[in-house]
Amino acid sequence: MKILVTGAAGFIGFHLSKRFLEMGHEVVGLDVVNDYYDQNLKWTRLDILKKSSAFKHAHIDMADNHAMESLFAEEKFNRVVNLAAQAGVRYSVENPRAYIDSNVVGFLNILEGCRHNKVEHLVYASSSSVYGMNTNMPLSPHEAVDHPMSLYAATKKSNEMMAHSYSNLYDLPTTGLRFFTVYGPWGRPDMALFLFTKNIIEGKPINVFNYGKMRRDFTYIDDIIEGVVRVTMNTAEPNPAWDGANPDPATSPVPYRIYNIGNNKVVELSRYIEVLEECLGKKAEINYMPMQPGDVPATEADVDDLVRDVGFKPDTSIEEGIGNFVKWYKDYYKA
Repeated sequence: MKILVTGAAGFIGFHLSKRFLEMGHEVVGLDVVNDYYDQNLKWTRLDILKKSSAFKHAHIDMADNHAMESLFAEEKFNRVVNLAAQAGVRYSVENPRAYIDSNVVGFLNILEGCRHNKVEHLVYASSSSVYGMNTNMPLSPHEAVDHPMSLYAATKKSNEMMAHSYSNLYDLPTTGLRFFTVYGPWGRPDMALFLFTKNIIEGKPINVFNYGKMRRDFTYIDDIIEGVVRVTMNTAEPNPAWDGANPDPATSPVPYRIYNIGNNKVVELSRYIEVLEECLGKKAEINYMPMQPGDVPATEADVDDLVRDVGFKPDTSIEEGIGNFVKWYKDYYKA
């Protein structure tokens, strides 16, 4: 197949593009390579992907509708996986417009490209942040998510709603994936594991929010990729049992699906840090801080639908996952 992966220079996009190439697919990796974090890391990821003759980098801003129209018309993709987004809950408090441009306008251009060029299946990244104020654990895609805690979360929820409208109007199969705290080699420098590792190695204190009482469903990158690949090849279909009198948010009478991809295990942040200290052989100096605006205290994924529909359940332990990250970090940064 020819697959468009947006955000291909990003953490998840890089790993997914690499996996698709290994499977024998042709990949066009769209990425504008913005400066939200270290551009050198992004270019290094792209350089690795470019070693394959089946990979092409499209240096395009998703919010540029004319460039997006041309890309879709020229390439005629079979499937599209949209991972490009302005990321970060906390940054959305400081720079809200970047989130509308990338996550809403950019996503509209993806939908339009899919609609006009007969794309067989659009898979797109949503986020566990859409659960917002929901506290009924594990968090289920079959429950309404109407109380986002940040603009980032609101844009991800809007993506799900926009996708449903295109599935309804144009019979476009769409699947949204709510990722739960992804970590691993080649990870994002603005994420906790990266920041903690860097500071502990350099002998600097780490900032730990909610006084270390954060509880997260940490999901290893390889598990995320396995889930995305399986879902991409499993085209969304209508749910014939859907009932408008008791509407299920995760399915629809049109070809639309929502899945969680998480480890289905909750780990307290303090334990996460303990494992990191063990892997590094060094104790952290900790700055305990209050909750940040837009953050939620706990996440835990209900992955029953993912297991049922594509036969996969993430299960990488934090001991294995953090160990792999530390090994990569020390190698990449010669630390």
